[in-house]
Amino acid sequence: MCAKHGATMSGLAELSDRVLGKLNEWFETAVVMLPNFVVAVLVMLLGGYVSRWVRKAVHSVLERITHNEPISDLISGIARLTTVLVAFFVALGLLQLDRAVTSLLAGVGVVGLALGFAFQDIAANFMAGFLMALRRPFDVGDQVEVGGHRGKILRINLRSTELETLDGLWILVPNRDVFQNAIVNYTHTPCRRLELAVGTAYGDDMQKVREVLLEATRDVPLRDREREIEVFFTGFGDSSIDATVWIWLKESTQREYMFARSEAMISIKKAFDRAGITIPFPIRTLDFGADAVGGERLDQMRWSGRPLG
Repeated sequence: MCAKHGATMSGLAELSDRVLGKLNEWFETAVVMLPNFVVAVLVMLLGGYVSRWVRKAVHSVLERITHNEPISDLISGIARLTTVLVAFFVALGLLQLDRAVTSLLAGVGVVGLALGFAFQDIAANFMAGFLMALRRPFDVGDQVEVGGHRGKILRINLRSTELETLDGLWILVPNRDVFQNAIVNYTHTPCRRLELAVGTAYGDDMQKVREVLLEATRDVPLRDREREIEVFFTGFGDSSIDATVWIWLKESTQREYMFARSEAMISIKKAFDRAGITIPFPIRTLDFGADAVGGERLDQMRWSGRPLG
């Protein structure tokens, strides 16, 4: 029993010596690495300060060069993050954690690859926003039609574009949809052609109709007076002779376009009424003459017992 108790005490003493030896080794390593640790902390603090300075400097330079706020924010943010990462890896190197640096870089690569697959839609919107910021197909305040939506640009982010529709709705359109579809910018080109279809009766004088249309639309609001009004007869309809009026406007926003179109229609209707020109509606003509071409006499259809229409 005493031998067993002595063996236990001997094992505890050996374990205690090992623990104390390891603690002493760690303490000696800490004392040796203390200057490196202090330097590593200073490097991290200096890296944080330098990163803020780098971000401001890069942002200021890019604003003068590109005049594009999203691009400036993105690249300056990347420059700041890069500076912090460089300081972090330098600090790890000072602490002689080279293996940790290698493992961390490998882990970052694997995580980045996994996140790329998981968030590929977000990445696609992000890249589309980046390319749009470079190309600048529109600016804030422009009236555009993108992705089947028409409205005014409120904000351009790197992942989405905010619109306010003509009826006051707020729409968030992913940048990928904006980038991959046609974009109509009504503000970029100030002039816009107004096309107005008009029908007149077959009995009206076509030359007179042309003159009345030209005179009626001469004072349409917002009309570009440097461009002539054009009138074209386009076809023989079922009940009318069809014409198209081309009027160039100085403003191209949807409200101005609809206002000018409305005023043109009012002016044409008044001018037609004064000139005795008829705007016909669909009608059916019954010819009771004996010399009608391409038909049958009404009385013969009636006595034959066949339906009249």
